[in-house]
Formats: sequence, C-alpha cells, structure tokens
Amino acid sequence: MPKRPTPHRVAVVQQPPVTLHRQKTLQRGVELIEEAAVGGAALISFPETWLPGYPEWLWRLRPGDDYELTSEIHRRLIENSIDLKTGDLKPMQTAARRHKVTVSLGIHERDGEYSRGTLYNTVVLIGPDGSVLNRHRKLVPTNPERMVWATGDAAGLRVTETAVGRIGGLICWENYMPLARFAVFAQGCEIYVAPTWDSGDRWLATMRHIAAEGRCWVIGTGSAMRGKDIPKDFPQRAKIFPNLEEWYNPGDSVVVNPTGTIVAGPLHEKHGILYADCDPARASAAKRTLDVAGHYGRPDIFKLEVNREALAPIDFS
Repeated sequence: MPKRPTPHRVAVVQQPPVTLHRQKTLQRGVELIEEAAVGGAALISFPETWLPGYPEWLWRLRPGDDYELTSEIHRRLIENSIDLKTGDLKPMQTAARRHKVTVSLGIHERDGEYSRGTLYNTVVLIGPDGSVLNRHRKLVPTNPERMVWATGDAAGLRVTETAVGRIGGLICWENYMPLARFAVFAQGCEIYVAPTWDSGDRWLATMRHIAAEGRCWVIGTGSAMRGKDIPKDFPQRAKIFPNLEEWYNPGDSVVVNPTGTIVAGPLHEKHGILYADCDPARASAAKRTLDVAGHYGRPDIFKLEVNREALAPIDFS
C-alpha cells in the first residue's frame, strides 16, 4: 500500500516568466524550484501558461486591425512553446528530481503529434522522480484566448496520487464550471491546484468557495506582472504596454484550507513565493459534514458522465 502523505509545505510561485523566451523561462523556473525547495516546499505550483508567458496581448489588440502584430507575436509563441514529446520540459523535470519535489506547471503546449500548429493551455504535474504524472488541457479557452488555444479534452481531468497527497484542479475560468469541479471532487481530491490569470475579490471568493465545497486544500496560483516585466525585445512593447509601472495583473496568489479559510496570502502586487503548511488528511476529515460527491451526492437523482477519450484528427490504418 502507498504511504499516507504527511503534513508538508506548499510553495506558490508568483514570479514573472521571461515572456516569449522558452530557454530563459526554463532557467528561471529551475532557479525558482531550487529556491522553493530550500524554503522547505514539497509541492511547488506555477501560474497558468507561465512557460513562456500568458498572452495578455490578446486583451489589448484587435485581431483585424492588428493582424500583422498578432501574427508576429504568435509566431514567436509557437517557436517558444513546449512539445512534451521532444523533451522541451527536461530542465524543470530534472530540477524536480534533483530536489525530490512535486511541481505543477502551466505551459503553452504545442501539439507535436498532429500538424504541429496547434497550441493548448496545459498544466502538467511533475513528480519527485522527474516524470510527468498528468497533463490537463484547458477545456474551454476564455473569450479572446480562443484565438490562441484549442479546446482541451478530459483525458487529463484526473486526480493523481502523489507523495504529497491526491492532487487535482482546474485552470482559471474552468473553476467556474460546476460539472468540471464535481469531476475533480468525485476522484477524492485533497489538494486542488488552480493556476490562473484571474485576480481580485471575485476570484478570491471563488477559491474559498471551492475549498468549502470540495472540502479540500486550494492553491490559487496567480500571475503578478507589470509592464516592465515584459522583455524589451517583445514586438512593439511600447504600444501594447505603454505604462511600464502598471500592475496589469496583481497576482493575488492564495492558499485556502478545507474549511474555506485563507491560511496564506493573498500576495497582491508583489513578486515572490507564498508558503503554507498543508496536511492532506484534513481534506478527508472535513468531508464528515459535507461530501458533495459522497453522502451529499444523491446519485439516485443526479448523474454525471465524463468522456475521457481524446479523439485524433486522423486515423492511419
């Protein structure tokens, strides 16, 4: 039988990537894993599409009028995205193995199997042996995000047994999808990781609600970014980010315990690493009064089916 996870420290990384630079962001990620491990963390969480950076420009440009600029940025994004089949993630996998930590990391994933022209908003879970334990692709890109990412599938909509507990979670506005949340709760999630580009009071209320609803630890991993955090070689940086001092995302990373109480954060308009002590066993104990997928589930009335089949666009027979 697997060893029961013991209380441990989690680290929530709220540091900017080197946007549109894969190798520089990987190097920064390796350094941040080392810093968090030295800080005592056994589980380290990075923000949504941290590698190589969330596409904030989508919310600032118009696809028609700014076609040439958005095309140039997208070309660089494709070139600096992550193909899991070719080992692009090896530096961070090696760092996880060296420090014996579990890492949740948001990436732009390039489909290396079909066409090579499609990107997904993906979260990968890396184990302390450096292996990729799970890959979850965002089910529905939000609003202009659909200009960058394809829709994901449920192949990775899983809760994974790890040395630090049963880890699941959803990406950004997937957390507003009640059926997706239920699918995670039903698999016995103890630690729910929510990498995001969202922030503010509504998002923090959502993190507390999910913790109370699912009776699990919630790690809300925000993305604190200023104009000056965008590299100088970013195409037409001055046009897209005219105010370099502006916090266009305040971050608001937070850790919430299974009663819905904030135990660390929010880390607001700051770069840093947020730490919290986490006991996975508290999740199961908290379900005594409310277990939405157990004694509160009423399967005689409600039923949810999840199709985990990832369909291929072509079949070579």
